[in-house]
Amino acid sequence: MTTLSIGHPVPDFEAPSTGGKTFKLSDYRGNYVVLYFYPKDNTPGCTQEGQHFRDNIQKFNAFNGVVVGVSRDTLRAHEGFKCKQAFPFDLLSDQDEALCRLFDVIKMKTLYGKEVRGIERSTFLIDPQGLLAREWRKVKVKTHIEEVLQALMELTGNQQ
Repeated sequence: MTTLSIGHPVPDFEAPSTGGKTFKLSDYRGNYVVLYFYPKDNTPGCTQEGQHFRDNIQKFNAFNGVVVGVSRDTLRAHEGFKCKQAFPFDLLSDQDEALCRLFDVIKMKTLYGKEVRGIERSTFLIDPQGLLAREWRKVKVKTHIEEVLQALMELTGNQQ
């Protein structure tokens, strides 16, 4: 397994995306890519996190940022979630867990007192050259958007 580290290239990848598209990382060279992993569509924390990205999309756009959500849900579930929440960004389906393995986000978690295998809420910021610029693991939804926007401000030298 490849271990991603800050300042090193993120391997190019492809994944099925909402809108009948295929997301290919190399297609977004020249942009900051905010890749956020979340456990499941239509759950309270994941909905709130997606809404925070949605509500701040102009700020991300101002930094030449592209926001993309990733979970193991099906494209059909993603389409419904994206439509219901009016997300202005795509969601990637990682049913085979290839991206989850690449970014090492599958963890054992406790849910209602039971050990379950699932996605640890995480975000990765990939710079315009395809290098991993920042990563956040065990994300706390409430303050996360501010952290990501602050990192973009620091990286671009742009005060919004």
